[in-house]
Amino acid sequence: MKTVLKRELLLNIRSLLIWSLSVGILGLSCILLYSSMEGEMKNMADAFSNMGAFSDAFGMSTLSIASLKGYFATEIGTVHGLGSGMFAAIIAINIISKEEDSHTGEFIYSLPLSRSKVLISKAVCVGIMLVVFAVICTVCYLLGFYILGEDIPYDEFYKFMIMQLFMNAEIAGICFGLSSLTGKNRMGLGLGIALLFYAYDVMGRVIPDLKDYLFIGPYSYANAAEIFTGAETEAKAMLLAAALLSAGVIFGFWNYNRRDLES
Repeated sequence: MKTVLKRELLLNIRSLLIWSLSVGILGLSCILLYSSMEGEMKNMADAFSNMGAFSDAFGMSTLSIASLKGYFATEIGTVHGLGSGMFAAIIAINIISKEEDSHTGEFIYSLPLSRSKVLISKAVCVGIMLVVFAVICTVCYLLGFYILGEDIPYDEFYKFMIMQLFMNAEIAGICFGLSSLTGKNRMGLGLGIALLFYAYDVMGRVIPDLKDYLFIGPYSYANAAEIFTGAETEAKAMLLAAALLSAGVIFGFWNYNRRDLES
């Protein structure tokens, strides 16, 4: 199992560094831009907070972008949520199917390991990459706060990052299960799932009839604006997320073990 895990980490480390540094540095850059835009932000805050559905969708009706806390929640929160969701989907959607798609199955099948042990190694690899991604981005954002000399709302900040990590795990779990269906590269499907979840959350905050069903999507409990305003996380959203994560992983193991695989 260690051999498979080490192989997966080495194969994915480049993608991990590119995505985590890209999202983290982009967020850091946005934080640093705040100091030069602070004056303009105060003038724009009232206008943005009264833009109706647009303000509701991005949390600007409850948080003022004139404060760094509100700016982080509405701007960097959106960047991180979308970027991390796409990363989670991309790494998980091909973690199983790539062996057949790239014809590297001979290496895996030649090892004295069961299919389940191979999948455990792959699942652990995905988990490690999600945690490392979150840590790198967290360091980048904290560095931005430190450079600006601003107080950090630690409770809300760490809750946001933890909820984002759980959200990414849910997306990855769903894509992990889908990865077992076929030996084809499904990167487009993974990206589509992440973007669909994000679009559903935005629409749910704009369309009144959908607000009661926001908990279905993973972005509902990881929304930065709600976390930074102290809103309670819905228990049913967390329970559904845990169920979907578990179902995706269990289905991946079940389907992979029953399929006839191509080398």
